[in-house]
Amino acid sequence: MKQLHSGILITNLGTPDAPTPSALRRYLAEFLWDERVVDLARIPWWLILHGIILRTRPGKVSKAYQKVWTDEGGPLLVISKQQRDAIEKQLSAQLGKDIPVALGMRYGNPSIASAMEQLRDQGVERIIVLPLFPQYSAATTGSTFDAVSQALQSWRSIPEMVFINQYHDHPAYINALANTVRETWNKRPPAQRLLLSFHGLPLRYHTLGDPYRTQCEATTAAVAEQLELHNGEIQLVYQSRFGREEWLQPYTDETLQQLPADGIHNIDIVCPGFSADCVETLEEIAIQNHELFLEAGGSEYHYIPALNSRDDHIQALTEILLERW
Repeated sequence: MKQLHSGILITNLGTPDAPTPSALRRYLAEFLWDERVVDLARIPWWLILHGIILRTRPGKVSKAYQKVWTDEGGPLLVISKQQRDAIEKQLSAQLGKDIPVALGMRYGNPSIASAMEQLRDQGVERIIVLPLFPQYSAATTGSTFDAVSQALQSWRSIPEMVFINQYHDHPAYINALANTVRETWNKRPPAQRLLLSFHGLPLRYHTLGDPYRTQCEATTAAVAEQLELHNGEIQLVYQSRFGREEWLQPYTDETLQQLPADGIHNIDIVCPGFSADCVETLEEIAIQNHELFLEAGGSEYHYIPALNSRDDHIQALTEILLERW
């Protein structure tokens, strides 16, 4: 049987084109209108989104982006391009031939549709889709697969598709996470507690069957085992909640404000659900939450960067892809 010409589509959430209110308005309009992200009734939600949120939130959020924006662009996009290039190089070296790897963002640019067109233009007959969300959620990975399917609706010839929907407990991913912590501890002693901060999700989504919380807990348990940490030395928390309904708990910000009162004045914090540093890690965790912890009486706060384009992370992603090759 003829072996199909395969290509890789890696995806992430996305970023605005610029750290400006107008660019944020376009980005948030696309992001928050996704029914996988906000599943409220469409007409009431449209009125809230366009009548309130998109009039007020872009200005506030743009200030956060301005703190972390680089000359090359938004950190998520810059790092994602580095990951794409490194994966392409690693895969091509291991397979002994050129393997096309395209990058698409669920919201904003480059779009998933444009990335898929790049692969089609290179004669790809089989596409392996790897959303860089280690833990599955309908709001991230599920939505990404929606976008892939929508793009294919305009294709005359549909390629063979392989979807990788999670890698939350893959040994190579867990090893890379543990390595980032060990390297930090090789430079200075471990903090009193290691916090693993994952992006939050409405509790209602979990109740409806989303496996995200279970997978976050499994990742935390695997990292604890690798680092030989026990209760009291490691803790899972959830960040970035939005709106008024209850989200997965414990909340990162409230935990950080409480820890000094519990005698924990020195912490390390890492964000295993983020494959690349972005505004939620660099501004929310490394800046905002750092200030919260110090104001509450904490003394030492160390953010451990995301896996980004580290060699062991690229090797882990390559292993995951090759298992489906």
